[in-house]
Amino acid sequence: MKKIIYLFVFIILFSNCESNITFKKSDTTAEKVLIKNVLDAWHDSAAEANFETYFEAMTNESIFIGTDASENWKNNEFKEFSKPYFEKGKAWSFTSVERNIYIYKDGKVAWFDELLETHMGICRGSGVLTKSENFWKIEHYVLSLTIPNDNIDEVIKINKERDSLFLSTLKQ
Repeated sequence: MKKIIYLFVFIILFSNCESNITFKKSDTTAEKVLIKNVLDAWHDSAAEANFETYFEAMTNESIFIGTDASENWKNNEFKEFSKPYFEKGKAWSFTSVERNIYIYKDGKVAWFDELLETHMGICRGSGVLTKSENFWKIEHYVLSLTIPNDNIDEVIKINKERDSLFLSTLKQ
């Protein structure tokens, strides 16, 4: 009789685990849609010069890394740098043309990469979001220019002198 009870309990537990896994998969899909919406609205708010909305999408501790080697902005520094652009009525316009979103198993951390159509041509963005109080916020964002492999030698030549000066400053 004990064996039948143990078997019955095992079957119930196993079926419950299976339904939780299915729920997690659909939950992940819904979370990816929420993250996509946060990122799209964030990019839109820059194009519309909506300073408050743009920075509300980021945590107070967020980091924005720009295309220049010197651009590693903490949130307040990035706000200060960006404000004049937003005040002109249009900060920048980035449109995602491809995006991959990944969610950590705890459901509170996500990371992504995206290809962007920008005034600089195709760029790549990547970053990390965290979920707090049921809202996703950008914690870290990296913007990079894409360089065709066939043109890398030209870019190295263009950057050589400036990179050398920048590195010497960092090493001091």
